[in-house]
Amino acid sequence: MTNTDVRLGSWEAVGLVASREVKTKMRSKAFIITTVATLVLLVGFALVMKLVGGGSDATVGVTTQTGALAEPVKATASRIGVSVDVKTVDEKAGRSQVADGSLDALVVSDGTDGKLRVVVKKDLDGNLRDALNVLAGQVALNVSIADLGGDPAQVQAAVAKASVDVEPLEKPYPYQSGQLVLGIVAGILIYMSLLLNGQMVAQGVVEEKSSRVVELLLSTIRPWQLMAGKVLGIGFVGLVQMVVIGGVGIVAALGLDVLSISTSAAVGTVVWLVVWYLLGFVMYSLVFAALGALVSRQEDVGGVITPALMFVIVGYVIGISVLPSDPDNTLAEVLSVIPVFAPTLMPMRLAMGGVPVWEAVVSVGLVLALIPALVWLSGRIYANAVMRSGARVKLKDALRPA
Repeated sequence: MTNTDVRLGSWEAVGLVASREVKTKMRSKAFIITTVATLVLLVGFALVMKLVGGGSDATVGVTTQTGALAEPVKATASRIGVSVDVKTVDEKAGRSQVADGSLDALVVSDGTDGKLRVVVKKDLDGNLRDALNVLAGQVALNVSIADLGGDPAQVQAAVAKASVDVEPLEKPYPYQSGQLVLGIVAGILIYMSLLLNGQMVAQGVVEEKSSRVVELLLSTIRPWQLMAGKVLGIGFVGLVQMVVIGGVGIVAALGLDVLSISTSAAVGTVVWLVVWYLLGFVMYSLVFAALGALVSRQEDVGGVITPALMFVIVGYVIGISVLPSDPDNTLAEVLSVIPVFAPTLMPMRLAMGGVPVWEAVVSVGLVLALIPALVWLSGRIYANAVMRSGARVKLKDALRPA
Protein backbone atom coordinates (compact mmCIF):
# COMPACT_ATOMS: atom_id res chain seq x y z
CA MET A 1 0.00 0.00 0.00
CA THR A 2 1.50 3.32 -1.07
CA ASN A 3 1.37 6.47 1.06
CA THR A 4 0.50 9.42 -1.18
CA ASP A 5 1.38 12.92 0.08
CA VAL A 6 -1.50 15.18 -0.94
CA ARG A 7 0.12 18.31 0.47
CA LEU A 8 0.55 21.20 -1.95
CA GLY A 9 3.80 23.03 -2.64
CA SER A 10 4.73 25.68 -0.08
CA TRP A 11 3.99 28.84 -2.05
CA GLU A 12 1.12 27.27 -3.97
CA ALA A 13 -0.59 26.53 -0.67
CA VAL A 14 0.10 30.02 0.68
CA GLY A 15 -1.24 31.54 -2.55
CA LEU A 16 -4.46 29.51 -2.42
CA VAL A 17 -5.16 30.53 1.18
CA ALA A 18 -4.32 34.17 0.42
CA SER A 19 -6.58 34.30 -2.66
CA ARG A 20 -9.42 32.76 -0.64
CA GLU A 21 -9.03 35.47 2.00
CA VAL A 22 -8.89 38.24 -0.62
CA LYS A 23 -12.04 37.08 -2.40
CA THR A 24 -13.96 36.59 0.84
CA LYS A 25 -12.97 39.85 2.52
CA MET A 26 -13.22 42.17 -0.51
CA ARG A 27 -16.74 40.94 -1.24
CA SER A 28 -17.87 41.33 2.37
CA LYS A 29 -20.28 44.09 3.33
CA ALA A 30 -18.00 45.11 6.19
CA PHE A 31 -15.11 45.91 3.81
CA ILE A 32 -17.31 47.85 1.37
CA ILE A 33 -19.13 49.82 4.09
CA THR A 34 -15.93 50.63 5.99
CA THR A 35 -14.15 51.83 2.84
CA VAL A 36 -17.05 53.95 1.58
CA ALA A 37 -17.73 55.42 5.04
CA THR A 38 -14.06 56.37 5.50
CA LEU A 39 -13.94 57.99 2.05
CA VAL A 40 -17.09 59.99 2.80
CA LEU A 41 -15.64 61.13 6.13
CA LEU A 42 -12.33 62.18 4.55
CA VAL A 43 -13.95 64.12 1.70
CA GLY A 44 -16.42 65.64 4.16
CA PHE A 45 -13.55 66.67 6.44
CA ALA A 46 -11.79 68.32 3.50
CA LEU A 47 -14.98 70.23 2.59
CA VAL A 48 -15.47 71.39 6.18
CA MET A 49 -11.83 72.55 6.35
CA LYS A 50 -12.35 74.43 3.10
CA LEU A 51 -15.46 76.18 4.37
CA VAL A 52 -14.07 76.92 7.83
CA GLY A 53 -10.70 78.09 6.58
CA GLY A 54 -12.08 80.17 3.73
CA GLY A 55 -13.60 83.07 5.66
CA SER A 56 -12.57 85.63 8.24
CA ASP A 57 -13.14 85.48 12.00
CA ALA A 58 -15.02 88.80 12.09
CA THR A 59 -16.19 91.75 10.00
CA VAL A 60 -15.54 95.20 11.44
CA GLY A 61 -16.90 98.50 10.14
CA VAL A 62 -15.11 101.85 10.30
CA THR A 63 -16.69 105.28 9.66
CA THR A 64 -15.32 108.12 7.57
CA GLN A 65 -13.87 109.60 10.79
CA THR A 66 -12.11 106.35 11.72
CA GLY A 67 -11.36 105.20 8.14
CA ALA A 68 -7.63 105.65 8.66
CA LEU A 69 -7.81 102.78 11.16
CA ALA A 70 -8.87 100.19 8.54
CA GLU A 71 -5.39 98.80 7.90
CA PRO A 72 -4.24 99.12 11.55
CA VAL A 73 -7.31 97.08 12.59
CA LYS A 74 -6.33 94.27 10.21
CA ALA A 75 -2.65 94.40 11.18
CA THR A 76 -3.34 94.44 14.93
CA ALA A 77 -5.82 91.56 14.69
CA SER A 78 -3.39 89.55 12.55
CA ARG A 79 -0.65 89.87 15.19
CA ILE A 80 -2.80 88.05 17.73
CA GLY A 81 -4.05 85.44 15.28
CA VAL A 82 -7.44 86.93 14.34
CA SER A 83 -8.55 87.32 10.71
CA VAL A 84 -10.65 90.46 10.21
CA ASP A 85 -12.45 91.97 7.21
CA VAL A 86 -12.86 95.77 7.41
CA LYS A 87 -15.58 97.80 5.65
CA THR A 88 -15.92 101.59 5.50
CA VAL A 89 -19.53 102.63 6.11
CA ASP A 90 -21.60 105.61 7.17
CA GLU A 91 -22.12 105.55 10.93
CA LYS A 92 -25.91 105.31 10.65
CA ALA A 93 -25.74 102.52 8.06
CA GLY A 94 -23.06 100.83 10.13
CA ARG A 95 -25.27 100.76 13.22
CA SER A 96 -28.03 99.17 11.16
CA GLN A 97 -25.64 96.51 9.87
CA VAL A 98 -24.50 95.75 13.40
CA ALA A 99 -28.13 95.35 14.39
CA ASP A 100 -28.91 92.89 11.58
CA GLY A 101 -25.66 90.95 12.06
CA SER A 102 -23.90 92.04 8.85
CA LEU A 103 -21.15 93.61 10.96
CA ASP A 104 -19.68 92.15 14.15
CA ALA A 105 -18.55 95.58 15.36
CA LEU A 106 -18.44 99.23 14.29
CA VAL A 107 -15.50 101.42 15.33
CA VAL A 108 -16.47 105.08 15.86
CA SER A 109 -14.58 108.08 17.21
CA ASP A 110 -15.62 109.37 20.62
CA GLY A 111 -14.46 112.96 20.04
CA THR A 112 -11.36 115.02 19.50
CA ASP A 113 -9.36 113.13 22.15
CA GLY A 114 -9.06 110.20 19.75
CA LYS A 115 -10.71 107.69 22.09
CA LEU A 116 -12.44 104.86 20.26
CA ARG A 117 -15.86 103.42 20.89
CA VAL A 118 -17.03 100.05 19.52
CA VAL A 119 -20.71 99.48 18.71
CA VAL A 120 -21.88 95.84 18.95
CA LYS A 121 -25.25 94.13 18.93
CA LYS A 122 -24.95 92.48 22.34
CA ASP A 123 -21.39 91.53 23.24
CA LEU A 124 -17.90 91.64 21.74
CA ASP A 125 -15.97 88.45 20.95
CA GLY A 126 -13.02 88.02 23.31
CA ASN A 127 -10.36 87.75 20.57
CA LEU A 128 -11.78 90.74 18.70
CA ARG A 129 -11.92 92.72 21.96
CA ASP A 130 -8.23 91.99 22.56
CA ALA A 131 -7.33 93.16 19.05
CA LEU A 132 -9.31 96.40 19.38
CA ASN A 133 -7.90 97.03 22.87
CA VAL A 134 -4.38 96.83 21.42
CA LEU A 135 -5.46 99.23 18.67
CA ALA A 136 -6.96 101.62 21.21
CA GLY A 137 -3.68 101.60 23.10
CA GLN A 138 -1.80 102.49 19.91
CA VAL A 139 -4.22 105.35 19.17
CA ALA A 140 -3.83 106.69 22.72
CA LEU A 141 -0.03 106.48 22.39
CA ASN A 142 -0.16 108.38 19.09
CA VAL A 143 -2.22 111.15 20.68
CA SER A 144 0.24 111.43 23.56
CA ILE A 145 3.21 111.55 21.18
CA ALA A 146 1.52 114.28 19.14
CA ASP A 147 0.74 116.29 22.30
CA LEU A 148 4.44 116.15 23.22
CA GLY A 149 5.42 117.48 19.78
CA GLY A 150 6.59 114.18 18.32
CA ASP A 151 5.71 112.40 15.09
CA PRO A 152 3.51 109.33 15.83
CA ALA A 153 4.25 107.79 12.39
CA GLN A 154 7.98 108.01 12.99
CA VAL A 155 7.67 106.44 16.44
CA GLN A 156 5.44 103.64 15.15
CA ALA A 157 7.94 102.92 12.36
CA ALA A 158 10.75 102.65 14.89
CA VAL A 159 8.67 100.38 17.13
CA ALA A 160 7.70 98.19 14.18
CA LYS A 161 11.34 97.67 13.27
CA ALA A 162 12.37 96.79 16.81
CA SER A 163 12.86 93.06 17.43
CA VAL A 164 15.08 90.65 19.33
CA ASP A 165 17.79 88.64 17.61
CA VAL A 166 17.21 84.89 18.13
CA GLU A 167 20.26 82.62 18.21
CA PRO A 168 19.13 78.97 17.88
CA LEU A 169 21.61 76.29 18.91
CA GLU A 170 19.90 73.95 16.42
CA LYS A 171 18.15 74.97 13.24
CA PRO A 172 14.39 74.43 13.77
CA TYR A 173 12.33 72.61 11.16
CA PRO A 174 9.70 74.92 9.57
CA TYR A 175 6.55 72.90 10.29
CA GLN A 176 3.46 73.91 8.32
CA SER A 177 -0.13 73.60 9.53
CA GLY A 178 -0.93 71.45 6.48
CA GLN A 179 1.81 69.00 7.43
CA LEU A 180 0.52 68.75 10.99
CA VAL A 181 -3.01 68.01 9.75
CA LEU A 182 -1.64 65.42 7.32
CA GLY A 183 0.30 63.79 10.15
CA ILE A 184 -2.83 63.49 12.29
CA VAL A 185 -4.84 61.98 9.42
CA ALA A 186 -1.99 59.55 8.64
CA GLY A 187 -1.89 58.45 12.27
CA ILE A 188 -5.64 57.85 12.37
CA LEU A 189 -5.62 55.83 9.12
CA ILE A 190 -2.70 53.61 10.10
CA TYR A 191 -4.15 53.06 13.58
CA MET A 192 -7.59 52.09 12.27
CA SER A 193 -6.10 49.78 9.62
CA LEU A 194 -3.90 47.94 12.10
CA LEU A 195 -6.73 47.76 14.61
CA LEU A 196 -9.38 46.41 12.22
CA ASN A 197 -7.31 44.22 9.89
CA GLY A 198 -5.09 42.86 12.66
CA GLN A 199 -8.08 41.76 14.70
CA MET A 200 -9.62 40.31 11.54
CA VAL A 201 -6.68 37.89 11.32
CA ALA A 202 -7.18 36.69 14.91
CA GLN A 203 -10.95 36.35 14.45
CA GLY A 204 -10.45 34.40 11.21
CA VAL A 205 -8.11 31.95 12.96
CA VAL A 206 -10.63 31.37 15.76
CA GLU A 207 -13.51 31.02 13.30
CA GLU A 208 -11.72 28.27 11.39
CA LYS A 209 -10.62 26.60 14.61
CA SER A 210 -14.07 26.60 16.21
CA SER A 211 -15.79 25.32 13.04
CA ARG A 212 -13.16 22.55 12.65
CA VAL A 213 -12.42 23.84 9.11
CA VAL A 214 -8.80 24.07 10.15
CA GLU A 215 -8.59 20.28 10.50
CA LEU A 216 -9.62 19.88 6.87
CA LEU A 217 -7.22 22.56 5.69
CA LEU A 218 -4.28 21.14 7.64
CA SER A 219 -4.78 17.76 5.99
CA THR A 220 -3.43 19.27 2.77
CA ILE A 221 -1.25 22.19 3.89
CA ARG A 222 1.12 22.89 6.76
CA PRO A 223 0.20 25.20 9.67
CA TRP A 224 2.71 27.90 8.74
CA GLN A 225 1.35 27.97 5.18
CA LEU A 226 -2.19 28.50 6.46
CA MET A 227 -1.05 31.28 8.78
CA ALA A 228 1.09 32.97 6.12
CA GLY A 229 -1.69 32.80 3.52
CA LYS A 230 -4.19 34.32 5.92
CA VAL A 231 -1.80 37.14 6.84
CA LEU A 232 -0.92 37.90 3.21
CA GLY A 233 -4.52 37.75 2.01
CA ILE A 234 -5.98 40.04 4.65
CA GLY A 235 -2.91 42.26 4.37
CA PHE A 236 -3.51 42.70 0.65
CA VAL A 237 -7.14 43.63 1.27
CA GLY A 238 -6.03 46.23 3.81
CA LEU A 239 -3.39 47.54 1.39
CA VAL A 240 -5.99 48.09 -1.34
CA GLN A 241 -8.18 49.88 1.17
CA MET A 242 -5.27 52.04 2.37
CA VAL A 243 -4.20 53.04 -1.16
CA VAL A 244 -7.77 53.93 -2.19
CA ILE A 245 -8.49 55.93 0.97
CA GLY A 246 -5.09 57.65 1.02
CA GLY A 247 -5.21 58.47 -2.71
CA VAL A 248 -8.75 59.84 -2.67
CA GLY A 249 -8.07 61.79 0.54
CA ILE A 250 -4.95 63.47 -0.89
CA VAL A 251 -6.67 64.26 -4.22
CA ALA A 252 -9.65 65.78 -2.37
CA ALA A 253 -7.42 67.84 -0.07
CA LEU A 254 -5.24 69.14 -2.89
CA GLY A 255 -8.21 69.70 -5.21
CA LEU A 256 -10.05 71.75 -2.60
CA ASP A 257 -6.80 73.57 -1.72
CA VAL A 258 -7.12 72.53 1.92
CA LEU A 259 -3.47 71.46 2.29
CA SER A 260 -0.86 74.13 1.68
CA ILE A 261 1.88 71.62 0.81
CA SER A 262 3.42 70.45 -2.44
CA THR A 263 2.02 67.53 -4.41
CA SER A 264 5.33 65.66 -4.04
CA ALA A 265 5.13 65.97 -0.23
CA ALA A 266 1.54 64.69 -0.26
CA VAL A 267 2.42 61.73 -2.50
CA GLY A 268 5.43 60.99 -0.29
CA THR A 269 3.13 60.82 2.72
CA VAL A 270 0.87 58.28 0.98
CA VAL A 271 3.90 56.17 0.02
CA TRP A 272 5.21 56.14 3.59
CA LEU A 273 1.69 55.38 4.82
CA VAL A 274 1.57 52.29 2.60
CA VAL A 275 5.08 51.20 3.64
CA TRP A 276 4.31 51.49 7.33
CA TYR A 277 0.93 49.83 6.96
CA LEU A 278 2.65 46.81 5.36
CA LEU A 279 5.40 46.66 7.97
CA GLY A 280 3.01 47.18 10.88
CA PHE A 281 0.40 44.79 9.58
CA VAL A 282 2.84 41.94 8.91
CA MET A 283 4.45 42.40 12.32
CA TYR A 284 1.24 42.62 14.35
CA SER A 285 -0.86 40.17 12.32
CA LEU A 286 1.73 37.44 12.89
CA VAL A 287 1.36 38.04 16.61
CA PHE A 288 -2.46 38.22 16.40
CA ALA A 289 -2.64 34.98 14.39
CA ALA A 290 -0.54 33.17 16.97
CA LEU A 291 -2.51 34.56 19.90
CA GLY A 292 -5.82 33.82 18.17
CA ALA A 293 -4.83 30.17 17.87
CA LEU A 294 -4.69 29.94 21.67
CA VAL A 295 -8.50 30.22 22.04
CA SER A 296 -11.49 28.47 20.51
CA ARG A 297 -14.27 31.04 21.00
CA GLN A 298 -14.77 34.47 19.39
CA GLU A 299 -15.63 35.92 22.82
CA ASP A 300 -12.08 35.18 23.99
CA VAL A 301 -10.31 36.90 21.10
CA GLY A 302 -10.36 40.36 22.65
CA GLY A 303 -8.81 39.19 25.90
CA VAL A 304 -6.00 37.23 24.31
CA ILE A 305 -4.84 39.93 21.85
CA THR A 306 -5.29 42.94 24.17
CA PRO A 307 -1.70 42.89 25.55
CA ALA A 308 -0.25 43.13 22.03
CA LEU A 309 -2.93 45.60 20.95
CA MET A 310 -1.95 47.96 23.76
CA PHE A 311 1.34 48.78 21.99
CA VAL A 312 -0.63 49.96 18.94
CA ILE A 313 -2.98 52.01 21.11
CA VAL A 314 -0.22 53.58 23.23
CA GLY A 315 1.76 54.61 20.13
CA TYR A 316 -1.33 56.14 18.58
CA VAL A 317 -2.40 57.99 21.72
CA ILE A 318 1.07 59.48 22.23
CA GLY A 319 1.25 60.52 18.58
CA ILE A 320 -2.20 62.08 18.37
CA SER A 321 -1.95 63.90 21.71
CA VAL A 322 1.69 65.03 21.72
CA LEU A 323 2.95 65.49 18.15
CA PRO A 324 0.43 68.12 16.89
CA SER A 325 1.50 70.59 19.60
CA ASP A 326 5.11 69.42 19.96
CA PRO A 327 6.41 67.76 16.75
CA ASP A 328 9.97 67.62 18.15
CA ASN A 329 8.96 65.81 21.35
CA THR A 330 11.88 63.63 22.51
CA LEU A 331 9.72 60.79 23.87
CA ALA A 332 7.83 60.50 20.58
CA GLU A 333 11.13 60.55 18.64
CA VAL A 334 12.59 57.71 20.71
CA LEU A 335 9.44 55.56 20.67
CA SER A 336 8.99 56.03 16.90
CA VAL A 337 12.22 54.06 16.33
CA ILE A 338 11.18 51.14 18.59
CA PRO A 339 9.47 48.48 16.40
CA VAL A 340 6.30 48.00 18.50
CA PHE A 341 5.51 51.74 18.44
CA ALA A 342 6.99 52.67 15.04
CA PRO A 343 3.98 51.70 12.82
CA THR A 344 1.78 54.37 14.41
CA LEU A 345 4.30 57.04 15.43
CA MET A 346 6.79 57.10 12.54
CA PRO A 347 4.28 57.69 9.70
CA MET A 348 2.84 60.61 11.69
CA ARG A 349 6.30 62.14 12.14
CA LEU A 350 7.19 61.55 8.49
CA ALA A 351 3.97 63.27 7.36
CA MET A 352 4.75 66.26 9.57
CA GLY A 353 8.31 66.42 8.22
CA GLY A 354 11.67 67.06 9.84
CA VAL A 355 12.57 63.40 10.49
CA PRO A 356 16.31 62.71 10.02
CA VAL A 357 16.97 60.13 7.32
CA TRP A 358 18.89 57.90 9.72
CA GLU A 359 15.89 57.66 12.08
CA ALA A 360 13.56 56.56 9.25
CA VAL A 361 16.13 53.99 8.03
CA VAL A 362 16.79 52.61 11.52
CA SER A 363 13.07 52.28 12.34
CA VAL A 364 12.38 50.40 9.09
CA GLY A 365 15.48 48.23 9.56
CA LEU A 366 14.54 47.23 13.10
CA VAL A 367 11.03 46.16 12.04
CA LEU A 368 12.43 44.19 9.09
CA ALA A 369 14.88 42.48 11.47
CA LEU A 370 12.10 41.62 13.92
CA ILE A 371 9.71 40.10 11.37
CA PRO A 372 11.74 36.86 10.72
CA ALA A 373 11.90 36.24 14.48
CA LEU A 374 8.14 36.76 14.72
CA VAL A 375 7.57 34.38 11.79
CA TRP A 376 9.45 31.64 13.65
CA LEU A 377 7.90 32.38 17.06
CA SER A 378 4.33 32.85 15.80
CA GLY A 379 4.64 29.80 13.55
CA ARG A 380 5.55 27.61 16.52
CA ILE A 381 2.68 28.93 18.69
CA TYR A 382 0.19 28.60 15.82
CA ALA A 383 1.24 25.06 14.90
CA ASN A 384 1.11 23.82 18.51
CA ALA A 385 -2.21 25.52 19.42
CA VAL A 386 -4.44 25.68 16.35
CA MET A 387 -5.48 22.00 16.52
CA ARG A 388 -6.32 22.13 20.23
CA SER A 389 -9.96 22.89 20.90
CA GLY A 390 -11.77 23.56 24.13
CA ALA A 391 -10.00 25.44 26.91
CA ARG A 392 -7.53 28.22 26.19
CA VAL A 393 -4.05 26.91 25.43
CA LYS A 394 -1.37 28.27 27.74
CA LEU A 395 1.35 30.25 25.99
CA LYS A 396 4.15 28.20 27.61
CA ASP A 397 2.57 24.98 26.30
CA ALA A 398 2.26 26.44 22.79
CA LEU A 399 5.94 27.40 22.80
CA ARG A 400 7.13 23.88 23.52
CA PRO A 401 8.71 21.99 20.61
CA ALA A 402 6.16 19.76 18.84
